[in-house]
Amino acid sequence: MAIKKQFLKSKPVCKVTFEVLNPEAEQIVLLGEFNEWNQTSHPMNKMKNGKHKIAIDLETERNYAFKYLVDGNTWMLEEDADEQVESGMGAEQNSLIAL
Repeated sequence: MAIKKQFLKSKPVCKVTFEVLNPEAEQIVLLGEFNEWNQTSHPMNKMKNGKHKIAIDLETERNYAFKYLVDGNTWMLEEDADEQVESGMGAEQNSLIAL
């Protein structure tokens, strides 16, 4: 798994690329505070090499909690996230990206 941050000089936005290697997964969706945890708004593109990838623009000077949803039934954290935080739902955790 990997996260790449590219801060734009022209505006307070960071282009963030999320990448997950999971050749067995049919679909991985990126969910988080930036899309109100919507399970349909950010499906990742599956590449021929088994990686799933998506790039989105996020406002800087903020932190965003997020997770991946694999094949509609398995939650996955990002090991390269800036931090893992409590989700507020029992013992569940979310990944956190700080911009």
